[in-house]
Amino acid sequence: MADEYYVGLMSGTSLDGVDAVLARFDGEHVECVASHYQTFDESIRAEVLSLHENGYDELQRAALLDNQLAAAYADATRALLEKVSRGDTPIRAIGCHGQTVRHAPQYGYTIQRNNPALLAELTGITVVADFRSRDIAAGGQGAPLVPAFHDALFRSPAAHRVILNIGGIANLTDLAPGRPTTGFDCGPGNMLMDAWTQKHHHRPYDENGAWAATGKPLPELLARFMQHPFLALPPPKSCGREEFNLGWLVNQLSGKERPEDVQATLVEFTAAAITDAIRRHCGGPDDLYVCGGGAHNAVLMQSLSERAIARRIATTDFLGQQVDHVEAMAFAWLACRTLHGEPGNLPAVTGAHGPRVLGAIYPA
Repeated sequence: MADEYYVGLMSGTSLDGVDAVLARFDGEHVECVASHYQTFDESIRAEVLSLHENGYDELQRAALLDNQLAAAYADATRALLEKVSRGDTPIRAIGCHGQTVRHAPQYGYTIQRNNPALLAELTGITVVADFRSRDIAAGGQGAPLVPAFHDALFRSPAAHRVILNIGGIANLTDLAPGRPTTGFDCGPGNMLMDAWTQKHHHRPYDENGAWAATGKPLPELLARFMQHPFLALPPPKSCGREEFNLGWLVNQLSGKERPEDVQATLVEFTAAAITDAIRRHCGGPDDLYVCGGGAHNAVLMQSLSERAIARRIATTDFLGQQVDHVEAMAFAWLACRTLHGEPGNLPAVTGAHGPRVLGAIYPA
């Protein structure tokens, strides 16, 4: 296979912006050639949050948001490609996840806002989008999809590795030698910590966990958090803001807690949900490698380390993949699979009836 270039675009449940990567594939290896991060306009972020709830004139608002997102994705793609020189090698496709506003596989649907036709028109590049719907049609959860990429990139023949992606939601991929790859959403990642920070400090997130470090975890509150019914469900499972949101959090509080103590407890909740899921469903891994925005939260990483869930706890940087690029790289990889007619899901992860080629193709 000659070198092929794909753009991967990811905007996740943290709603901070777009991660864009240019990936080079040669049939056996994948390389991140360049990356770009672009923040969302506040209007996009506010409308995405609003569309998580029932509201007035949702159809038109959703359609207009699709156009805004396509323009933002196109801007991110142009800024990314301006950073590199590829000679005459074209971009085969853009793999664009879109922005999730509803995720309800129990009802047979998931909704990622995007206008991939407009994105193809604005960039002049073929777009592959809507990756989750085919898996759900085949009886799956439609998520998480990144474990298939983790399997291709990070599996070791000797070491039992678990890959932990901490975005808005946290998900695990279990890579045990001699066993099929499994994976699932295990609970909140940054979502609740970010929401609490935004409520009290009007900042998008608690940088490096600095605010949480000023508080003290509240054991009784943590115990209440850990009673969330999603945590007890067996895999395959996936979740989103429907399960973990600011309204749910506030309902768990007496109102007498110091905000910084709640933030410290949310860090412990995220870490406890992750490590409990690893113990119950992954056994005792040799290595835990962390990617996603949560890998930058020093307080959260320290909490994970103190729980001693693996002999080595590090970020995916240790494996040569920068923590902020892994998810966007996954959707470049999925776009490549789609154009080559190869399945992109793992039925053992999503619960689908079998492997499926994912995504809808919008030619340039």
